[in-house]
Amino acid sequence: MPRTEPPCFRSIGTAPFDRAGVVLSLIRFLSLAVIEKMGETDRKHLQSNEQLHDTIGETEWSRPPHVGARRGRHSNRSTLFVNDRTYYAHRGSFPDQTQKLTGQAIFKTAYAFIPKGVMTDGVTSALPFWTGTRAWIISRPMTGFAETFSQYIMEVMPGGGSDRPETEDGVEHAFFVTAGDMVLTVDGSDHHLTSGGFAYIPCTAQWSLRNRGDEALCFHWIRKAYEWVDGIDAPDFFTASDRDKEPSVVAPGHEAWLTTRLIDPDDIRHDMNVNIVTFLPGGVIPFEETHVMEHGLYVLEGGGVYELNQDWVEVEAGDYMWLRAFCPQSCYARGPGRFRYLLYKNVNRHMPMMF
Repeated sequence: MPRTEPPCFRSIGTAPFDRAGVVLSLIRFLSLAVIEKMGETDRKHLQSNEQLHDTIGETEWSRPPHVGARRGRHSNRSTLFVNDRTYYAHRGSFPDQTQKLTGQAIFKTAYAFIPKGVMTDGVTSALPFWTGTRAWIISRPMTGFAETFSQYIMEVMPGGGSDRPETEDGVEHAFFVTAGDMVLTVDGSDHHLTSGGFAYIPCTAQWSLRNRGDEALCFHWIRKAYEWVDGIDAPDFFTASDRDKEPSVVAPGHEAWLTTRLIDPDDIRHDMNVNIVTFLPGGVIPFEETHVMEHGLYVLEGGGVYELNQDWVEVEAGDYMWLRAFCPQSCYARGPGRFRYLLYKNVNRHMPMMF
């Protein structure tokens, strides 16, 4: 299958396509454009705190962070673009009869791209023992595709919820709230979560969930069959909040590429990981990630261009990507603001030997 280049950047005539050169030129262009488009308030804030140079460096707006970046100069990164975090909350809709039928949804062997525009009221699901609730099921285990997890976008009306939310044994759960007020009761104790809130529920817990607020509760629900290992206990229940966590640089020299770890990656009891990945404008994944982990990526804020198995797809807040194991991927943040997404991946286990 021929490789597809980023949108609007294709080779002309018979000249060979220089992918690296185009990406570097694109990032230079975007970075300069970001400075011009930054609001006057943000610009004054940066200048008054001397963060424009301390955080980015004198010339680093014009080059990707992995090319000659100066280490140690991004100590104030969290105050630059990570305050005032926002979370796209899907509300659904139903297009009228004049809506064009051609969209951007993609389903291929290696990945699926589900844009928010196709998550209409007509594709929701009801769930057993849930009241005042509908779900957009955006991934599920499928033979020959992603096989480890299922992910729902949940909308629960005031007073709605469930006292018997899970009908299968051995299932662990992760929740991330994008809007509303969740009351989560786990083994008899109540826990309140609002936007940015996260909870992990082990497969051994008894739990229920209610919307006690005055507006719709929107959250992501990740379900996974827990993979037991002899001699290792199941993880404990815990809650966290993206708003309370400081994002960390993925690697030295890549200060425009940050991650917020909602589950401790060093806790071997966990067989899944949930992070929030943040790219500052012009930030990139500077190589094609190709690994055994399956992925679910939901864009919470901003936009970018994602490479999925050599296809370049433009994504924005509310879009979802579902990646099979070993699907090559990379991306860049298009600006003018930060690009953030919720990321699931399976971790910390041997591969099952199936013959």
